[in-house]
Amino acid sequence: MSLDVAALRAQFPILAKTVDGKPLVYLDNAATTQKPQAVIDAIVDFYTNTNANVHRGAHHLSDEATRRYENARTSVAGFINANAREEVIWTSGTTEAINIVANGLGQLLREGDQVMVTELEHHANLVTWQQACRRSGATLNIVPVFDNGELDIDAFDRLLTPSTKMVAFPHVSNALGTVNPIKLLTEKAKAVGAWVLVDGAQGIAHGGVDVQDIGCDFYAFSGHKLFGPTGIGVLWGRKSVLEDWPVWQTGGEMIKDVSYHEATWGELPNRLEAGTPNIAGAIGLGAAVDWFKNLDMAALHNHEQALLSYATEQALAFEGMRLIGTAPNKVGVLSFLLDGAHPGDVGFILDRQGVAIRTGDNCAQPLMKRFGIPGTARASFSIYNTLEEVDSLFAALKKAKMMLA
Repeated sequence: MSLDVAALRAQFPILAKTVDGKPLVYLDNAATTQKPQAVIDAIVDFYTNTNANVHRGAHHLSDEATRRYENARTSVAGFINANAREEVIWTSGTTEAINIVANGLGQLLREGDQVMVTELEHHANLVTWQQACRRSGATLNIVPVFDNGELDIDAFDRLLTPSTKMVAFPHVSNALGTVNPIKLLTEKAKAVGAWVLVDGAQGIAHGGVDVQDIGCDFYAFSGHKLFGPTGIGVLWGRKSVLEDWPVWQTGGEMIKDVSYHEATWGELPNRLEAGTPNIAGAIGLGAAVDWFKNLDMAALHNHEQALLSYATEQALAFEGMRLIGTAPNKVGVLSFLLDGAHPGDVGFILDRQGVAIRTGDNCAQPLMKRFGIPGTARASFSIYNTLEEVDSLFAALKKAKMMLA
């Protein structure tokens, strides 16, 4: 089935915007996706008609807010095929979700233990583990990538030992678009008894995430990369792991019993959700999931791959362009450099033509250093982008090349 991109785009008000008199060509989807009207309406409706705190009030508004808030949790649980809705923990985003896991593991690690990450990591899935290892005395091992941006599986096998307690890796590289074989990596890590965390920030919006099939212990993602609002995210964790995981924050909502000198923690999911939550954010994310899961996932995948394939063909024919990240299994990201041009200058000139891309190190400084570059220009595609927008990108790049020559 083909995708009606025009009808899809009509659901995103911001895509009708102009920049300096030029139609907006939004190609920064790896940073954040735009929001359909259904999500905007859900957030506005909450604040207009239902605003109240959850789980605490003995009145209609609180009951209705709690119902919508918990229905959103149920929607997310179904979307990723969680075994139980209590396994879905609301967070502020992927970063906080990883910190919840790393903070807990930091209390369990000992000298001689090992944690494994990859050269592909976003800072959120690198610096967090650096700190956990520093506090505990554990060793942090880094799995290298090949020059095309593909993970070195043989090196992964060599670094994996019975002393490995946690293996954390991205589902998809935000900087290169590399799709990792997450089920295979999980199987290998579980064979030595390690916990597994998947950074799903870039993977979740491409659909098909089944945490039970993956076999991992934790999967983290941000709502704003899934057509939902900012400031809300999810840590999915296996119930048997989360129910005894050291708590991240303490305060209201997460307790069971409190005296002036002692406290005990509540059950999942409350025990890991201290304080007043981002209620509107959770409802907005639930609306995003409900909207997204009703789309044809096969058609979306085919469309995204067609965009990337078309852009890659043009890039390979573009004189003076160097692609960074050419792994055979990629999705949604075209990172590149133009000969003699700073990525920031390229981004500025494109912006004046209405084309929005990302420039810089993409929160992956070590990966940029591994390739011997300060950063890249990055165009990232989503389901509402068109082949015509890819043409607009390369027309703008031709102008940038002429101006920066």
